[in-house]
Amino acid sequence: MDTEAVRLARRVSEGAVEWLGRMRGEFALPDVPEHEIDGNALKSLSELTLAAGMVHREAVAGRQCAATAESLLDYAWRQFKEGDMLYRLQTHTPAATHPMEMYALFAAAGYRHAALDGLTAHLTGLRASRVTEHVPNRRLALVASARRIGLPVLDDVDALIEQTWLGGTPEPWMLDVNNAYGVTHTVFHLTDYGSDPDGLPEHLQEYLRLWLPVWVEVFAETRFWDLLLEFLVVGTCLKSPLFFPHVWELVAQAQRDDGMVPNGLTVPPAEPEYAWLNHHHPTIVAAVTGTLAVSRALTLTAAGTGNAS
Repeated sequence: MDTEAVRLARRVSEGAVEWLGRMRGEFALPDVPEHEIDGNALKSLSELTLAAGMVHREAVAGRQCAATAESLLDYAWRQFKEGDMLYRLQTHTPAATHPMEMYALFAAAGYRHAALDGLTAHLTGLRASRVTEHVPNRRLALVASARRIGLPVLDDVDALIEQTWLGGTPEPWMLDVNNAYGVTHTVFHLTDYGSDPDGLPEHLQEYLRLWLPVWVEVFAETRFWDLLLEFLVVGTCLKSPLFFPHVWELVAQAQRDDGMVPNGLTVPPAEPEYAWLNHHHPTIVAAVTGTLAVSRALTLTAAGTGNAS
């Protein structure tokens, strides 16, 4: 990845993080009983946690961006009542998986809740936890969450991989938007967003090295920024990462001056609070992929392996 592409990736990611910092109030959970909180509100706040957690983990951001990410982690943890809300959600709906998945994002960043640790350890040890009827890439999300918390993985991960769209190495032209998101999340969960590239089997590494450039070109041409950014994350998760430097020029051009990245499907309103609804997700992904691109590029440079494509 050339110097200019690294600079653009850093600019995009840090601009996105600063926008998220200014818009943190939009992620606030409503002041209603926990069982009445809309699932989309929980999802948005957990995605904010993921982005801030990636900046924290990779530690390649500038001082201001790093401070903003740390403040966002603290903010999200307070929104979840320092884990008490997640504990109550998990207690009230023990078969639900989302409280553990959200908690795992905090646990990876060092935020722990003793009672929730004990509860998740108990629940993941039940027979019921191994037959939750999620789609295969969602089952892998539970495996990844258990690992982040430090729990033993009891699932047959290889069998789960084989059930995913990516695991079947289908004809690449059969990819649609739904399966594209499935591909990206399969990679995210298996590699923990690039921290363990070896978690992705070698034959899938080869498949992605062959077809990921094609898919990136398709979504770059269509300006579908949200999914394009997710594919850029996938590239950074491979053992021999793919960076697509020319695409970073397009992403940087698409990013608004305030740091928000549009989804590429709808035109964002001028007012940030209205634009937030449909465009906070691609901005979150921009923060993640820019951070990972910079981190992987710096790692390669330090290792003396030269630039990657």
